[in-house]
Amino acid sequence: MTPIAPSILVVDDEAAMRDVLVRLLERGGYSNVRSASSCEEALGYLVTESTDLILTDMQMPRGSGIDLLAYVHAHLPQVATIMITGVDDKVLGERALALGAYGYLIKPFRPNEVLINVSNALRRLALELENRGHRQHLEEKVKLRTDDLWKALIGLEASQKATRASRSDTIKRLAIAGEFRDEETGRHVIRMSRYCEILARAAGANDELCDSIREAGSLHDLGKIGIPDRILLKHGPLTREERSVMETHAQIGHRMLSGSQSPLLELAAEIALTHHEKVDGTGYPNGLRGESIPLPGRIAAIADVFDALTTHRVYRRSYALIEVVEMMKKESGTHFDKQLLAVFWDSMAEVLAVKDDYGYEVVAS
Repeated sequence: MTPIAPSILVVDDEAAMRDVLVRLLERGGYSNVRSASSCEEALGYLVTESTDLILTDMQMPRGSGIDLLAYVHAHLPQVATIMITGVDDKVLGERALALGAYGYLIKPFRPNEVLINVSNALRRLALELENRGHRQHLEEKVKLRTDDLWKALIGLEASQKATRASRSDTIKRLAIAGEFRDEETGRHVIRMSRYCEILARAAGANDELCDSIREAGSLHDLGKIGIPDRILLKHGPLTREERSVMETHAQIGHRMLSGSQSPLLELAAEIALTHHEKVDGTGYPNGLRGESIPLPGRIAAIADVFDALTTHRVYRRSYALIEVVEMMKKESGTHFDKQLLAVFWDSMAEVLAVKDDYGYEVVAS
């Protein structure tokens, strides 16, 4: 099947500039190129015809390029945009990028600049649409396949006949389902959840909360079910776009776990959403700071990073324990809660006992 050529719309009130851009794009191999002389005419095209990419001038009569960009940003997320202007204005450029522009060209431009920007914009658009569709498909699929499991779990908690052991086993199996594509299936969630329990207990939490944090902590990365294999299992560093997709696992996990009648699942949803927040406010997804990050999230952040650094990953070998301690101490008070991290180091004997039972042995020096 022959691939469908991308549909490109050139918008400029100057006929000569429209002709230059259309001819340039056609010579660059883009066969489906149209043009419009105003924002109004462009909107007419967008309503009636499929469009993948818009190249629009900034200054035009009867509606500016910024107006067109704002409309596309609000109503047509499947359309990429590149802004073209004769004025090198930083404020205007930042506004265009904030409204979702994929590129910003200043006249006069070289032909290669246009073709490179167009190629990059179309490639980025394809990646975003693929990730959006893949994520939506997986979330729907996971929801359909786990509805019965949620009902069973809620029923177990509500029933006086249900034992804590059976509930824990259900949680464990759900957690392992979320890790089934990783090389270390299941062991990461067991270790991490037990580290959470150790730290919570050492920090003075009561037995009930410690048990709940252990069970709920095992679901911290459930949202990775919604991350494509080519990103989740990639050998080597992620690109900026891939990193943005990977970071959505916090919100995906929160959406999957929240809204139930189970206090345990609500705690798991809170941990899933907040375990990548940092106490200095530079974490994700919400940039929470200090004690605005719930205690379970601050505990999970320490446990998760410690386990990540002391075990093998697809993209690197594990670090020695002495290196891990040094690395994490440097982030005390920035990434990690300073007091909780100090308590964690005081509990290292218990932590290493769990490490020996459920994973690779830690290299001590």
